[in-house]
Amino acid sequence: MLTKRFFKTKAEAEVTFELSASDAKQVALVAEFNDWQPLPMKFVKKEKVYRTKVRLPLEQQFHFRYLINEETWENDHQADAYLPNSFGSENSVVSTVQC
Repeated sequence: MLTKRFFKTKAEAEVTFELSASDAKQVALVAEFNDWQPLPMKFVKKEKVYRTKVRLPLEQQFHFRYLINEETWENDHQADAYLPNSFGSENSVVSTVQC
């Protein structure tokens, strides 16, 4: 799940990435905005979700996926869009364009 918070005085958006994967031992956010390097997500026991927040520049789109247990790729089911990648599957896309 994606949630976004836009700031009046900053040219960036705070995007919260969240994945429900209570059976997973670890989940990482892997995205083009961090050169596809896995960013570990924190497990929130009370809500049984993995979550992380990232600030991104406005008016752009970024590809991303979740990596579960260092082996399984997952898309965000509430992404803004999905686009093909070079591995024969799709990436999730988050947009920081304000509507």
